[in-house]
Amino acid sequence: MPRSSVSIKGFHGYGLPVLSGFLLGVSFPSYPFIRLDSLAWVALVPLLVSLRDDISFRTFYGRVYSAMLLYCTITLWWVCYATLPGGVLTVIAQAFFLTIPLVVFFMLKRRMGYHYALFGLPFFWVAWEWLYMLQDLSLGWLVFGNSQALFTGMIQYADITGVWGVSFWLLCFNVIAVDIWFRFRYRKGIVLHAAILALMVLFSFGYSYAVFTDREAGESLPDIRVSLIQPNINPLDKWQLYSAHDVMRLYFSQTDRAMKNSRADLVIWPETAIPFYILNEKNAPYFEYLRIRMLRWNASLLSGFSDIVSFSDDDVAGKEYLYKYDPAKEHYYQAYNASMLVSDDHTGPQVYRKRKLVPFAERVPYMEYFPWLDNLTFSLAGISSWGKGEDWTIMEFSTSSGHQVKTANSICYESIFPGLVAEFVRRGAEFLTVITNDGWYEKSYGPYQHAAIARFRCIENRRSMARCANTGVSQFIDRFGRVYADVPWWQRTSLTAEVERSRAMTFYTTHPDLFAKIAVAVSGLFLVVALFFRGKTGGESTL
Repeated sequence: MPRSSVSIKGFHGYGLPVLSGFLLGVSFPSYPFIRLDSLAWVALVPLLVSLRDDISFRTFYGRVYSAMLLYCTITLWWVCYATLPGGVLTVIAQAFFLTIPLVVFFMLKRRMGYHYALFGLPFFWVAWEWLYMLQDLSLGWLVFGNSQALFTGMIQYADITGVWGVSFWLLCFNVIAVDIWFRFRYRKGIVLHAAILALMVLFSFGYSYAVFTDREAGESLPDIRVSLIQPNINPLDKWQLYSAHDVMRLYFSQTDRAMKNSRADLVIWPETAIPFYILNEKNAPYFEYLRIRMLRWNASLLSGFSDIVSFSDDDVAGKEYLYKYDPAKEHYYQAYNASMLVSDDHTGPQVYRKRKLVPFAERVPYMEYFPWLDNLTFSLAGISSWGKGEDWTIMEFSTSSGHQVKTANSICYESIFPGLVAEFVRRGAEFLTVITNDGWYEKSYGPYQHAAIARFRCIENRRSMARCANTGVSQFIDRFGRVYADVPWWQRTSLTAEVERSRAMTFYTTHPDLFAKIAVAVSGLFLVVALFFRGKTGGESTL
């Protein structure tokens, strides 16, 4: 049967790729009442079927890019609320980056045949996802496994493989489904392949069931009580209309009410809750009053804030372009998107400065090599050209009952990075915190999507999470990735709950990204074999 005959009537050319793009897009987390995540298990099938045709690279790439462009448009359109030019470029660029593993697929298909390229695709895809996320330029949002973030009953094996294993599992399922499609068309047996698909689903459910029924969580540690303060401040107003006094008064009054209703060991305020340099000498009265207020609360405070650090000429020698200069004080300085934990023990605040910055919105990638790139920043009010943090800060505080507690804070976008969060856990974090400000995206499903992805970090490391947002989504997540308390978005409110602590280490925590590194090695093996050998049919497909 000629290869062109695999096209389905009515879906010639771009029909099948567009169908895949649509299925990929709607399978990703969106609003809570929309659950189409299971479509990801077959979302790539139409595209991969269309790519079996003997077509030119131009036609091939057109099909692939059209699928990925629609995928990115459906999943990331909400970025346009914050910046229209930045949102459009984000969609266009991410669609391009998603085509890379399929370009490798095309090259191997030409040299070794369709079947060879098809079964190498899961390795190429996962390898690229991981390598791409290591780059400053990457957004890293659309890791394929993230589509299953809400499907906690099937993704518990992420405590071994991380989200990379979930991506791989999905890709393998799609690849075998494609093989079944062609075997069925050519009247070949499909029982074995169908059985493999069934076993893949059963394994996912079975492992999760075993995890849920195993009540051992390692060393038993007392829970702590945490209060999340969701102020519901329009992010533009916070930077442009509110004074420092207005902001602090709002947080003080809201925290007063929360602590009156339910005492907590730790209070959390969201990202950039304090939008001025409160640790700067001229703002010392604000910080001292904060400490006085904390005595009333009898709790520690973890808050996002704007930090500033001064540097000497020797510190910046040769890299002056990476720093800002204050001519009045004649010194260099850097501003950071940061968080601090303040306790009532009169020690200095423990500060963490954000390590992973949103490309172009918070910092232009690679500006340390090409200073002129700083002109490309898509500036949002109060968020532009932040310095890049370097420290791994584990925050410690004591509860009123005398227990010493260790935690780590991820700021907004950082919660999508598996390796970063695992490093915090390896360094001693007993539970996770995330502070964020997703108010830029209004009532799109962007904030819900962001919150969903954070669940993977809980599963991978078996750590509970307290997630505090400016406008939502504020919630508590257990070590299985299940939300057990949350509050409505775009409401000024607070939420208090018990948070489980643990010092146990998962396989993923102790061997972060090992699965992805194995995928890189296997991908290299596929490429080496293709380099020294050639399929019998050259570029033709063989089934």
